[in-house]
Amino acid sequence: MGEFWPVPDVLAHLAGRWRVARTVRDLDSGQEGEFTGVTVFGPLDGGGLLHEESGHFTWHGVTRPATRTLRFLPGGAPGTADVRFADGRPFHDLDLTSGRYVADHPCAADLYRGEFTVRDADHWRTVWRVRGPAKDLLLVTDYSREADVPVETEAP
Repeated sequence: MGEFWPVPDVLAHLAGRWRVARTVRDLDSGQEGEFTGVTVFGPLDGGGLLHEESGHFTWHGVTRPATRTLRFLPGGAPGTADVRFADGRPFHDLDLTSGRYVADHPCAADLYRGEFTVRDADHWRTVWRVRGPAKDLLLVTDYSREADVPVETEAP
């Protein structure tokens, strides 16, 4: 496994716009799907970041629009985050000060275990392994920071 890139402040690091490519594999059936789109981490009233993901998800040959919203709030330790669902329910903590973090999220009888790794200033990955009576999934998401593109203005 390669080296990880430490992130002293996860909220400052994530702020901005990221290209997203996710594969979803159902380990029981062998079915695979994919999501492509963007995630924008924008300022959240009261502090933190609003994570808004939008794009297209293809499953069983059918492509549909897909969105997801999360809240990344300041965590209990400096530089960390408390990740919550859009409705405020807890999801997981996030500490990338070493460049790698593992988080668990129980969901009914299933367990989501996520591994977050940062490769460099512009690339990071999440790998979620979901196990339980209802699901047996592997979700791998790669994020690439979108470069700031200057806005062109028309000449008068």
